[in-house]
Amino acid sequence: MQFRPFRSAALALVLAAAAATPAFAQRVVRIVVPFGPGAVQDTIARTFNAELGQQLGASVIVENRPGAGGTVGTAQAAKASDNNTLVLAAASHTLAGHLYSKLPYDPVKDFVGVAYVGNTGYVIAAPGNLGVNSLADYVKLVKAQPGRLNYASAGNGSATHLGMAYFLSRAGLDMQHVPMKSTGDAVNEVLAGRVQGVASSLIGVMGFKQDPRIKILAYTGAQRSKFMPELPTVAEAGVAGYRFDSWIGLLAPASLPKAEVEKINAAMQKVLALPAVQERLANLGVEPGTMSSDEFQALLRSDYEQAGVLVKASGARIE
Repeated sequence: MQFRPFRSAALALVLAAAAATPAFAQRVVRIVVPFGPGAVQDTIARTFNAELGQQLGASVIVENRPGAGGTVGTAQAAKASDNNTLVLAAASHTLAGHLYSKLPYDPVKDFVGVAYVGNTGYVIAAPGNLGVNSLADYVKLVKAQPGRLNYASAGNGSATHLGMAYFLSRAGLDMQHVPMKSTGDAVNEVLAGRVQGVASSLIGVMGFKQDPRIKILAYTGAQRSKFMPELPTVAEAGVAGYRFDSWIGLLAPASLPKAEVEKINAAMQKVLALPAVQERLANLGVEPGTMSSDEFQALLRSDYEQAGVLVKASGARIE
């Protein structure tokens, strides 16, 4: 009998602790990837979702919702009001706002930048049997056959589509676009010699650096990639003013409370400091980095403005 007050007090402490448990511990948090399984963003999301779950005390799952160059899944994420939904976004997110004549969301106003993950670039590549050894050789060959050669991409409106279209515009070239379902499919078309070019993400070609079926010609970033330092940039190789790379980060619907935004941002900064996560991202050609949520939101706004310039220069448009 004399222990009952102690038991009551202990029970009260347990109940109080339960009430104080962070909201995320009661949730399944979804990272929507607006592309199919095996796509670049899907692979990146799966490099850290388990660790993010550990930091948040929640179950963090990756959910693929592909379609229309990433706009189907992104539109669904924009409408989510459960405070559980994030979307892993990249260059295609801001490009879509200028590329599509009708988009059911605003890439900036309908989202909040939650956590910057890193930066990655792309490469211009051609089939090994095309007989070119440099970007200058490639430009010369394509220019001699206007409209007769093809390039593949991960689909209409994808970053690989716009990256190549922008390159062709800057170099004064004309090629036919062959949209595929993923970067992997586009690279496979080059490996098989069925198309004559691709602007692939680094992850799409890193496993083929020594493969004679593909010739990687140049890197699209402003500086050479630390993952392929032997490659000149496109600008170095003769196409002045060309630059095309991509940030990668987690966005959420604009309705997500600021406190939750800051919680996820802090958790991701801890995740990105883990050597295992850094190694996984490096293997995908991603240079990890961190920003505050406000800094990331500012990047989202400025990138949207730059995307408009790029889309206009490329001449691409999707009705």
